[in-house]
Amino acid sequence: MLQETAKAAWEYGRQFLMNGRVADYIPELGKANPVYLGLCIKTPDGKTVEYGDVEQRFTMQSICKVVCLAAALQQEGFDKVFSHVMMEPSGDAFNSILKLDTASNRPFNPMINAGAIEIINLLAPTFAFSDLLEFVRAICMDDDIVLDEAVYRSESETGDRNRAIGYLLKSKDVLTGDVLQTVDLYFKLCSLSITARSLAGLGLVLANGGVHPENGIRLLSAQTVRTVKTLMFTCGMYDRSGEFAVRVGIPCKSGVGGGIMASVENRMGIGTFGPSLDEKGNSIGGGHALEYLSRELHLHIFDSETG
Repeated sequence: MLQETAKAAWEYGRQFLMNGRVADYIPELGKANPVYLGLCIKTPDGKTVEYGDVEQRFTMQSICKVVCLAAALQQEGFDKVFSHVMMEPSGDAFNSILKLDTASNRPFNPMINAGAIEIINLLAPTFAFSDLLEFVRAICMDDDIVLDEAVYRSESETGDRNRAIGYLLKSKDVLTGDVLQTVDLYFKLCSLSITARSLAGLGLVLANGGVHPENGIRLLSAQTVRTVKTLMFTCGMYDRSGEFAVRVGIPCKSGVGGGIMASVENRMGIGTFGPSLDEKGNSIGGGHALEYLSRELHLHIFDSETG
């Protein structure tokens, strides 16, 4: 049933691809083919089901915020992390500075750019880029993840708004490190080259309580996993997170590179890739494919039935 439903979900998602557009505000991302759509599902028993463009490499973009938050929670602990960022949905675009300048000195949550930059500020004294790359490879179950140099250059050349966020945090004595170095590390993590399979692997590690399903190694504590998945559910789909929680009901995180990572408790990790985005910056094909899967397999966390 899983295989047939996954194929139907992929085919359903493909119907919506031409209703979106690729993220051309970062010029290198604007080169993506809008008709790509890949869907990969991994289960704890080692089964993989996949359709479409699952081997196509693209960049992590905002999905790196999940990994950074997990690393910070592991390294610094819950109380310290959330003394620097809050846990509330912002209701604003992911790169907005409105509430940061008017409502709170702390970023509203770690899933918006301001929050991610502050989380990286916490990580930077302890972790070099190479350390975080190894962590990403482990948690995504993909040793082939590397830095996409072209996207990194494009991010850096067009990233003045993120630098402005960094300097605003610095002016409020929230960001204590070097702004340019912190934001540069953020650009590099956004520019890591992944696949839909990588995202399914990450989703599966989270679904498996932080334990690598193949070797049994604990990569994340149970509390870290619970915190990360809760913030994915409430804040992971930009300012469409509430609607997505109602329609799909799975902890997810999207990125403007076209990826969506989803984690279904004890059941599966799901990765989608479709660079054609809706107006909020979420993959339009991937989002519809996930909605189909959730409906047909009863994956919504508040469903009374099980698939």
